[in-house]
Amino acid sequence: MWTSTLSALLFTLLVIMKGLLIFAALVVAVLGKKTFEGHQVLRIVPKDDVQLSLIKDLEDIIEFELDFWRGVTDVAIPVDVRVPIHNLQSVKIYLETQDIEYSIMIEDLQVLLEEEQMSMATRVTEPRNTDNFDFSRYHTISEIYSFQDMLVAENPNLVSKIVIGQSYEGRPLNVLKFSTGGTNRPAIWIDTGIHSREWVTQASGTWFAKKIVTEYGQDPALTAILNNIDIFLEIVTNPDGFAYTHTSNRMWRKTRKPNPGSSCAGVDPNRNWDAGFGGPGASSSPCSETYRGPKAHSESEVKSIVDFVKSHGNFKAFISIHSYSQMLMYPYGYTSTPVKDQAELHSLAKQAITDLASLYGTSYRYGSIINTIYQASGGTIDWTYNQGIKYSYTFELRDNGRYGFILPASQIIPTAEETWRALMTIMTHTLKNPY
Repeated sequence: MWTSTLSALLFTLLVIMKGLLIFAALVVAVLGKKTFEGHQVLRIVPKDDVQLSLIKDLEDIIEFELDFWRGVTDVAIPVDVRVPIHNLQSVKIYLETQDIEYSIMIEDLQVLLEEEQMSMATRVTEPRNTDNFDFSRYHTISEIYSFQDMLVAENPNLVSKIVIGQSYEGRPLNVLKFSTGGTNRPAIWIDTGIHSREWVTQASGTWFAKKIVTEYGQDPALTAILNNIDIFLEIVTNPDGFAYTHTSNRMWRKTRKPNPGSSCAGVDPNRNWDAGFGGPGASSSPCSETYRGPKAHSESEVKSIVDFVKSHGNFKAFISIHSYSQMLMYPYGYTSTPVKDQAELHSLAKQAITDLASLYGTSYRYGSIINTIYQASGGTIDWTYNQGIKYSYTFELRDNGRYGFILPASQIIPTAEETWRALMTIMTHTLKNPY
């Protein structure tokens, strides 16, 4: 009886949703930039395995147009989901019918987005050098690329720009190389912005780049690292998606390559790596936010890093930076089998988040991906670890969901500053523990 009643409820809701979904798509096509008036971000807390399963079922209902900001993990761990205004009543009825607890984290997403746009619109004139670059604001891709060129021009003996490939839409995949000389030295990789809507990551990456050139020769720890190890930094790892978040849809996460046979574009570049590819924790549906792609390394944004890492052959640490949830994680995501270096990686993660918290008290969780966040196949650092890069980590930066992906620009510099402390802990350990 319970199952048939639930099925009937879902069927009725889906019929309504299908019509609204078509209408919404037409509106976006006509007006251009997608807006989010009345969209709410709900925090849902499953209290048992039955509720956990019911919430997971929601992920598979495409017609609800739900956007899971924090995915389903375990009992009592919050799930954050953006719900379009025209589906709000249906989703709330579904949750209330099943006695699933929820609260409203963001009352109206568009209000936050308009505040974000206002802060960007009041920008001063373009900076003539990186000293005048405003790190406390969010920037467009052209502004970040211009910053990179200025940084290289100002620091030719320390920084160079390498173009490791092109995005699907033809944008350069720029990587900044910080090096004091030598050939094929041990190296550390850092990337930000692989998920395009996670704007605090690209902003932090820009701050990191300036921090490196400012602190080299001043900070003994960083100087020691760069005297022995090269640092490679890709700030805009998913440039097509990032450009699209500025022009068309602020909540875009994936790449922008069309999917043959589907009206939905893009692949999740953090499900596209050849590490448990296609397993649990990635979707085979092109319309899903976690669509894995037609095959491993199908996305040029991923394949370019793969080829570069393989050809270099001497990376010792690989750090991929996301937001949000305040976590520091190591492999694996695709399997519960512990990595052979688990004890060392766990200890180092604990030290790194302790050092991070020492600045502003920001609290992080840490552990393997599968035990800390959720099972996810085809992820970046699972692949890098399997390539022999022991110190493979992924961050989830601020916050814990109050603003989610729309973190106020006032938090950019504090986020970057505290994250830098954790990065320095990992990089210093890499220097002192060669392998």
